[in-house]
Amino acid sequence: MARGGYVWWYVDALSDDGRNGLTIIAFIGSVFSPYYVWDARQDPFAHCAINVVLYGADKRFAMTERNARSLARDAASIAIGPSSLRWDGSVLTIHLDERSAPIPRALRGTVRVRPQAITAQPFTLDSQGLHRWWPMAPSCEVEAAFTAPDLAWRGSGYLDTNDGDGRLEDAFTDWTWCRASMKRGSAILYDVRRKDGSSQNLTLRFDGDGRRREMPAPLAAALPRTNFWKMPRSTRSDDGQARVVETFEDTPFYARSLLASTLDGEQVRPVHESLSLGRFRHPAVQFMLPFRMPRRIA
Repeated sequence: MARGGYVWWYVDALSDDGRNGLTIIAFIGSVFSPYYVWDARQDPFAHCAINVVLYGADKRFAMTERNARSLARDAASIAIGPSSLRWDGSVLTIHLDERSAPIPRALRGTVRVRPQAITAQPFTLDSQGLHRWWPMAPSCEVEAAFTAPDLAWRGSGYLDTNDGDGRLEDAFTDWTWCRASMKRGSAILYDVRRKDGSSQNLTLRFDGDGRRREMPAPLAAALPRTNFWKMPRSTRSDDGQARVVETFEDTPFYARSLLASTLDGEQVRPVHESLSLGRFRHPAVQFMLPFRMPRRIA
């Protein structure tokens, strides 16, 4: 892996009753780590982490960074500290044993992700081909069973992976992304703005069997900034309108939200994220991040 490079695997899911949700991201080369920014060697294997966020009545956030001695991996699995992900050909099983921050509480459980199908190809996000994204399984069944907190639910989810040969903030200024479950499969919008002034707007639609189908490009739709950190948000929809149902995460450089909009003729509830890499590099943000992202040397 290149200096400053990274790979991550991303899962999000919402419960069938709409009361709970989660995001899990396993990083080699933790791209949002202040320690990685400060590391003159830019060694991705020295900066590994599993980020877990629970949404609902008992919201929790955990992201402990660890070094290469805490990493173990093979063709079917990856373990970072006490947590792990394993793929058996049909199910991704995620065992979690983390501790939240800044309030230290246990976050333990097992999440099983069953993709309906695997898509055919990754997509390049930058003009030089250094940053790649593969929406591997846009439609998944998810089972979550936690012992800390005491919580169990079933729902629908999404699985993708990103990898790159350099730092994100060297290639991009910001992006917005959203994914929505449809009556047949899923829709994904991914809009990136690059540091060279160019941009890319991806409009993707996948059937339940993973095959891509045509979808008209939606219109730009404005969204309000987040309440606390005033993070800018925007999306696209058929009629150029969308609303925020709930803000899951409101941070200085990142926001995750649940929207209501219309895509490809269907009323949907997309999971949406907005990222500002300019904000991420601000010295004040770098100073605050260790309080949410502690580093443990194993």
